[in-house]
Amino acid sequence: MIILNGNNLNLEKFMSVARFKEKVAISEESKVLVLKARQFVDEVVESERIVYGINTGFGKLSDVPIKKEDVSELQKNLLMSHACGVGSPFSDEIVRGMMLLRINALIRGYSGVRLETLDILVEMLNKDVSPVVFEKGSLGASGDLAPLSHMSLPIIGLGEVYYQDKRMDTIDAFVKAEILPLEGLKAKEGLSLINGTQAMTSVGAIALYDAFKLSKLSNIALSLTMESLNGIIDAFDERVHTVRGHAGQISSAKEVREYLTGSKNITKQGDLRTQDAYSIRCAPQVHGATLDALEFVKEKIEIEMNAVTDNPILFANDGLAISAGNFHGEPLAMPFDYLGIAISEMASISERRLERMVNPALSNGLPAFLINGSGMNSGFMIVQYSAASLVSENKVLAHPASVDSIPSSANQEDHVSMGTIAARKAMSILKNTTQVIAMEIFTACQAIDLRGNQSLGKMTQRAYNKIREYIPFIKSDEIMYHHIHTANDLIESDELFTYIFKEDK
Repeated sequence: MIILNGNNLNLEKFMSVARFKEKVAISEESKVLVLKARQFVDEVVESERIVYGINTGFGKLSDVPIKKEDVSELQKNLLMSHACGVGSPFSDEIVRGMMLLRINALIRGYSGVRLETLDILVEMLNKDVSPVVFEKGSLGASGDLAPLSHMSLPIIGLGEVYYQDKRMDTIDAFVKAEILPLEGLKAKEGLSLINGTQAMTSVGAIALYDAFKLSKLSNIALSLTMESLNGIIDAFDERVHTVRGHAGQISSAKEVREYLTGSKNITKQGDLRTQDAYSIRCAPQVHGATLDALEFVKEKIEIEMNAVTDNPILFANDGLAISAGNFHGEPLAMPFDYLGIAISEMASISERRLERMVNPALSNGLPAFLINGSGMNSGFMIVQYSAASLVSENKVLAHPASVDSIPSSANQEDHVSMGTIAARKAMSILKNTTQVIAMEIFTACQAIDLRGNQSLGKMTQRAYNKIREYIPFIKSDEIMYHHIHTANDLIESDELFTYIFKEDK
């Protein structure tokens, strides 16, 4: 059970709830803050003092006053009218992440929602009822309005959810899960539920979490390639990287040295050649730059996980409701573009190493396309084609979303972040890059066997063993996509990662 207080979420806790379905509860201190903010909203409604979002319209309609008796209907209308998402539904873990993040933001006591409204979101999380939220439709400013509206509809019994692996109307699922929806929303609640960056933050956080693991596997892939090409270890000497000083570079070089400990396949400079190509010799600099980028993005995400992103923001102690722009996604949009660029570089350099293994002019004596009887057999020729295709697609996807903006709400909202698009692009790049790393690992194992498979390093041996549990040495041409998909599944399921990095007993 994770006790939420609005300040204590980090990437690991987030994933424990979003992916691994750990249960949550709201801290007692937070409940006090929620009740105090709600009291402030009720006082504004009763006094009929005009405050944006409480008793006015929204966006360009902010100057339209709403009667006291109509504020509840206003909030329901807001959710229904703003639920305009399109495309495929987000995954269960992304939506769970959205709910978790929205709860954590609202319990800070600056929004004015009722405790019972938050309790339903908590109950949905803990009973694994996930709203159907469509992936497209957010501009990333004024909050993730469309996706968060879809997330919020079930609170009042509307919309659709997934429950027990089935998509169904909310009411049907609530009956099965024994959840009672609210009869309606009160003043400001609908706006508080949808004014935030929780869709983009959830997508980006999950992509980041998996990117950290893939970063380590990219060093495994590099190490396997070095085993197959008799790579020169001198370029990974600790002293080389310490004198430059970049933390990611130092860490990447250290990992490769550790992974190759005990290998009889790697060489010293001058043994076979003076130096390796950049895709091997400069890999710590490239992989390390990616790792530094991931650390930067993590810092921004963890700030946002505990941020107040509502509008207006209520300062109950001061009797103030300030309309501002904390819902604007720019603080995340640019980091998510950076995340996509950083991940794409892992694929770019991986594909170049794959090319060196299959190209007889570059592979230091390996047969053309890693197959005996080449000509009759094409071997791994098209594995490289497929990897190159994904790398090229990543170049298109890596174009930044955050440099674009389209005015909305009759030009009241005249600059938006496109941060949710940036996060979704980073996720797509991650999936492509995972495929490329899987192809490099698959190819390197074939090349190692053709080289004679002398004693491998401690960690490269583990990687090789796990791959060979599922994928045999390719003696002559056969259907290849099964093997490529298997290698990718071993990464996406965490089976390869867990096996390689298991603790020795």
